[in-house]
Amino acid sequence: MLARDLAPGVVNVHTSKTVVRGIPDLGFPFDDFFGDFFGFGAPRERPRQRGQAPEPRRFTVPSLGTGFVISEDGLIVTNHHVVEDVEKIEIAFSDGTRSEARIVGSDPKTDLALLRAEGERSYVALPLGDSDALLPGDWVMAIGNPFGLDHTVTVGIVSALGRDIGQGPYDDFIQTDAAINPGNSGGPLVNLAGEVVGINTAINPQANTIGFAVPINLAKEILPQLEERGHVLRGWLGVGVQPLTPELAEVMELESRKGALVSQVTPDSPAARAGLVAGDVIVRFGETEIERMRDLPRVVAAATPGEKVEVVVIRDGKRRRFTVEVEALADEAKPKASSLAGDLRGSSAFGFDIADLSPQDRDRLDGAQGAVITRVEPGGSAENAGLRVGDVIVEVDRVAVEGGLDAERRLRDAGASALLVIARDDSRFFVVLKRREG
Repeated sequence: MLARDLAPGVVNVHTSKTVVRGIPDLGFPFDDFFGDFFGFGAPRERPRQRGQAPEPRRFTVPSLGTGFVISEDGLIVTNHHVVEDVEKIEIAFSDGTRSEARIVGSDPKTDLALLRAEGERSYVALPLGDSDALLPGDWVMAIGNPFGLDHTVTVGIVSALGRDIGQGPYDDFIQTDAAINPGNSGGPLVNLAGEVVGINTAINPQANTIGFAVPINLAKEILPQLEERGHVLRGWLGVGVQPLTPELAEVMELESRKGALVSQVTPDSPAARAGLVAGDVIVRFGETEIERMRDLPRVVAAATPGEKVEVVVIRDGKRRRFTVEVEALADEAKPKASSLAGDLRGSSAFGFDIADLSPQDRDRLDGAQGAVITRVEPGGSAENAGLRVGDVIVEVDRVAVEGGLDAERRLRDAGASALLVIARDDSRFFVVLKRREG
C-alpha cells in the first residue's frame, strides 16, 4: 500500500552526454572490429591508411538515476552526481510517460541537485519528514531504479545516524541496511508514515547492506537556495577545527569534550577580527550548542553572510563571548604539499627527530618559526598520533617554538606528555604526545 501510494512521486532520471574518444591503432585487420565491439562508436566516415592515427569518435553515454517530486509544479530532487556535466535529462514516471527536465540548481558539497520537469502534467509531490526524529532501528524503505529496474522497493532499518564517510565537511549521513544499488542514487528513503527522510546517495561497494542517505533536513536548508539562485551561498568563519580527544581534554584541563577545538585561525578572517585564537574551544555558535566538532561547519554554513553571530568559547578554563560577522565562503584550490628538510637532530623521547626550518620553509609558512620533523620512529608516540616527516612543530605546551634548538629544549622540559601545535600543508592542529618511559 505504501509503495503504491508513493510510486507516482518517484521518477527515473535518464541522462546522457557526448564524449570524444579515439581508439588505438592495433595494426592488423581486426582493429575496426575490436573498436566497434568495445563501444568506441560508429564506423568512421572515411577510410584511413594502415598505420595512420585514428580520428576521434563521438558517441553518447547514457546513465540512470532516481529522483522524487517535491512540488506540484514539477520540482524534483536528485543527486548532483546523477546530473553532473550531462547534456540531456529525461524523466520517466511510474505511468510510463516521459518529460524532459532541466537543472535548476546543484550543490556538489552535499551531492544534491534540483531539477524541473518541463512536461505539462499533474505532479504528485512526496511529503517531507523530519530526519532529526529518526532513531537507529527505525524501519525505512528505499525506492529507486537500480540497474534500470524501475520503481524497485527495498526495506530495512536505520543502522546509524551522523555518519562521516569522508566526502566533505558536511557529512552527516543516515546509514541504512535497505538494499541500495547503482541507479538508486537520488531516490527517496521514506519512513513508515510515507514521508521522505533521506536521499539515497552512496554505498559501500564491499558490502551489500551498507547504504548512505543525505538527511532530508539538510536538504531542506539548501533546496530553497538552489531554487532561488542555482547554488548554495554558505557562511565562513575562518577557523580550522578538530575533535577533542580525551588526551587533549585532559591536557587542556577541560571539564568535558563538548565543542570544537580551534586548531588555526585564518589571518584577516571573521574569526581573527573577532579575536578568536588557536586553542579556543567553540561551544556555542549563535543559538546552537556545539556538541561535537562536526556540528560547527554545518551551522556556520547555514549562517547568512553579513550576519553578526555571538560565539561562545572556552579559553583558559573560562567562557568568553565574541561577536563574529560571518562572510561568504569562497572555494579555494587546495595547496600542494611540499617537503621540508633540515639537518639538526633532535630528541627522540617523543618518537621523532627535528631540524631547523629553511628560509624557503619559513616563507611558505608566512614567516612563522618552528621545527620540522625529519624522522618518525616506527611504533612510537609520534607515529601513533599520526605525525609525519615534514610536519612542522610551531608550539610546545602553548609556547611558540623559535627553532630546532628551542623545540628541543621545550620537549626536554616537558613532563610525561607534551601538547604540540602542528602545521601541515595549509592547516594546523593540536596533538598530545606521551613521553617514552625508560
